[in-house]
Amino acid sequence: MIGPTSDRVRDGRRRGARERVREVVEGTEGLGRVFDLAFQGLIVLSLVAFVLETERELDPRLKTGLHVFELFSVAAFTAEYGLRMWAARRPLRFVFSAWGLIDLAAILPFYLGTAVDLRSIRVVRLLRVVRLLKLMRYTKAIDRFRRAFESMRAELTLFLVASSMLVYVVSVGIYYCEREAQPDRFGSIGACLWWSIVTLTTVGYGDTFPVTAGGRIFTTVVLAVGLGVIAVPSGMVASALSKAARDEEGTDGAR
Repeated sequence: MIGPTSDRVRDGRRRGARERVREVVEGTEGLGRVFDLAFQGLIVLSLVAFVLETERELDPRLKTGLHVFELFSVAAFTAEYGLRMWAARRPLRFVFSAWGLIDLAAILPFYLGTAVDLRSIRVVRLLRVVRLLKLMRYTKAIDRFRRAFESMRAELTLFLVASSMLVYVVSVGIYYCEREAQPDRFGSIGACLWWSIVTLTTVGYGDTFPVTAGGRIFTTVVLAVGLGVIAVPSGMVASALSKAARDEEGTDGAR
């Protein structure tokens, strides 16, 4: 009798400890608020440190201090990730959630020693401050964007497919117009893809441009089409957001 009873007591204590930790790492009041604000501040400091580390002429002492701070921040973020996973009601669901993957991506390269530093992805975690500070106005705005993009998912998918096809067609067109005049810049359809994307989006960096009469006429047509390429998704997003706002007002009025 002593064995099963002691096991139940330990299980109860473990569940109680997990509940208390969950209140801290997921809560927005009391210790939970302090915990989240502390890590939000640490995120900001780590982002600033990452910017400073990219400076070429940096004092060696400051560089050492930044490295020590990075070790501390990685240890803190690792401990936080472990606590959130341990306290989660469904640990696997947390691991594969958006927040869980972002948290993991921010610390994993440090342990793997990869060349790509993903510390900058921590900036996404600052969105948690919206929930933390209970900025309901901004929470509704985020939800409005979510509903707007969900409502036009099919239209956006079709637009992206059509845009990809258009980029390909434009690349082939400028290739035939400019391949002989500028073989170094338009010598292949693959090399023309950059020009096509830049031109269709009306960015126009000017690093690559047509010099033949046919190429310039073709570019004029492409620029006109590019204005529509930019206008279509903008109008779709504006329309969807307006509809989401009207639906929200209708729901609030019904209440």
